[in-house]
Amino acid sequence: MYLLTVQFCVNRYPVSSLNQVSLARVETGTSVYTSMEISELFGRDKPVIGMLHLAPLPGTLGTGGLESVRTRLIVDAETLFTGGVDGFILENFGDAPFYPSKVPPHTVAFMAALAQEVLHRYPRPIGVNVLRNDAKAALAIASAVGAQFIRVNIYTGARFTDQGLIQGEAHEVLRYRQLLGRSVMVFADVEAKHSVPIGYRPLREEIEDTVQRGKADAIIVSGSATGRETEARDLKEAGEAACCTPVLVGSGVGLNNLEAMLAHADGVIVGTALKEDGVVSNAVGPKRAAQFMEAANRLRG
Repeated sequence: MYLLTVQFCVNRYPVSSLNQVSLARVETGTSVYTSMEISELFGRDKPVIGMLHLAPLPGTLGTGGLESVRTRLIVDAETLFTGGVDGFILENFGDAPFYPSKVPPHTVAFMAALAQEVLHRYPRPIGVNVLRNDAKAALAIASAVGAQFIRVNIYTGARFTDQGLIQGEAHEVLRYRQLLGRSVMVFADVEAKHSVPIGYRPLREEIEDTVQRGKADAIIVSGSATGRETEARDLKEAGEAACCTPVLVGSGVGLNNLEAMLAHADGVIVGTALKEDGVVSNAVGPKRAAQFMEAANRLRG
């Protein structure tokens, strides 16, 4: 069985224009074919994807139990949905210190149940990120519940992290996706936050390999840590290197820089800026979410 990725390169458009980014995937042997623009997935151009940071799951230090996690999750999801975000990413953010590459089975089970409840309640696309870097677990969860995409922090190459050396597993992720027969998209970080490279390599080359050799469906460019601003020049370079593959902002988006971020990216992932007092561990603030989406809608036209 083979995976053939067909992409149509186009120019990037201004903030107010529809981003005609096309993705086509043919998977022979599983009879799965998808052709989807990022605007079609999220229902509009330049989507705003809100983070659903899970509190510590059972089995993690400091957990308050599954019902406590669920209650906080639904409150945050409701606030983001009411505020008007275009999609979600569910992430086991509270599970620090993180397993480097493979989480226990109970983490997968809890995250699948929670993702299913969010999907049932709120008609928005949802992605899954299993920290620190368990892409196959994320893919299994997404495939089981009907999530549309996963986020993978280290998808190609290798980087030093606070969990030690982590190596990308694009070769296993795409074969696993084909085995499951699902059309779950892979949103891959480059120069992932909370990590450093083994040796210097230009951002352009990292992105080209992630797209051309790793066959990622979208690229995520972030700052150095959660909540840290993404450099506009990195986004511009990423857009040029990625060509037709969508480029998303992965951290540090706020009201102060939203216009600049949207000018160079095909969408933004936002977490910290929507939390009460701008503190990542706090609940999503209704006023902050509403103000952010009001600004985003005004900029997107």
